[in-house]
Amino acid sequence: MSRTHTSFIPADQIDAVADWNFSPVDQASLRFAAKVKAQAEAAERAHSQAAHQAGYNEGYAAGFEQGHAKATIEGQQQISEFVATQGAEAAATFLRLFESAQTQLQDAEQALAKGALELACELARQVLRHELATNPNALQPVVREALNMLASDSKAALVRLNPLDVDVFSGVLEKEFTNLALTLLPDPAVSRGGCLVESAGTVVDGTVERRWQRAVAGLGLESDWEAHGDVH
Repeated sequence: MSRTHTSFIPADQIDAVADWNFSPVDQASLRFAAKVKAQAEAAERAHSQAAHQAGYNEGYAAGFEQGHAKATIEGQQQISEFVATQGAEAAATFLRLFESAQTQLQDAEQALAKGALELACELARQVLRHELATNPNALQPVVREALNMLASDSKAALVRLNPLDVDVFSGVLEKEFTNLALTLLPDPAVSRGGCLVESAGTVVDGTVERRWQRAVAGLGLESDWEAHGDVH
């Protein structure tokens, strides 16, 4: 049979009574709750910042892509406009400059070539003058050619020569052209090395001046045999 125990304490056995203080427990609970709240708020702020940063990055990327595409289109348009306007003008200007430079170069080359020909002709003229003055035999082929140009039925011919050349060729020509009645006529108007052959109304001009003009004309030049300043 169980026995009942009573926990009742008589009042005369209690010295003093004091209220139980729960403040340490309450403060710990409050601090824990505050910490949890702070962590929650920090997590919320971090999430908000992450969401904001993600939105910023997404917006920046989209804006950069749009801006890049726009810049590319505008750049292509500017290049096309430049090629169509300023580029075409620059190309035309360059082409004109190139053509002008090419023309000037051609003119310079022609002037140089002409100068070289003129110099060569002047040297040839001096050499021929010296040859005709020192070698009378140089006239013989000229007279022979002029006489051969006469008609085959010609029986007589008048040959005008410089007085200094008549004495040299009088005997030679009479022996070579026995079929012609040759008359050698001294003519101071005929330069040494030249001749004029007349027969039956035909005149063959074998003067040095005429032969020289034909020679230089074949080179595209005009040059007189008697140049200005020549000393005879």
